[in-house]
Amino acid sequence: MRIDAPPRSGFAGLSLRQLDRTDLDAWYAYLSNPDVVRHTSWNLHSRDDLLPLFDGIDSAQPDSIRRLAIVDDVSGALAGTIGLHTVSTTNRSAEIAYDLAPSHWGRGIASAVCASVTAWAFDEGGFMRIQGVVLTSNAGSARVLQKCGYRYEGLLRAYRMVRGVPGDFAMYACIATD
Repeated sequence: MRIDAPPRSGFAGLSLRQLDRTDLDAWYAYLSNPDVVRHTSWNLHSRDDLLPLFDGIDSAQPDSIRRLAIVDDVSGALAGTIGLHTVSTTNRSAEIAYDLAPSHWGRGIASAVCASVTAWAFDEGGFMRIQGVVLTSNAGSARVLQKCGYRYEGLLRAYRMVRGVPGDFAMYACIATD
């Protein structure tokens, strides 16, 4: 689902805008880096593996995914993406997901943008619950969620396939009334 009025990034020098098909090559370029996907369930073999996500973004269905580009204000380069998937308008819930190019790691960007998008999802999107799941090996992403007020809810054993192997994930969630 396209987002006409994205939130502010919460990080100086970066903006959020609708992720667009013109971002495909830049997105795939950093997602094809093994260090980027090591602690995620991404399983990409080519840039074309990302195309179905854009079909979801372009959908007018209320439960379709929402994905934003994190853009460097000076260069215009794609620094990362953040968005909501597994959206349920009936339950007013969604799952947050984000990724960053390695050139932008370790600066607090993920935490700032996650906090901004979470607040926006509650305030503008009307969601009651935003959850995030991270591989148990992904300590950095778990810290991001914790910094943003997400609470640990438990272990999801063999929750998602991770490049052909069942992966254990930690479940975190933030509720609008937290």
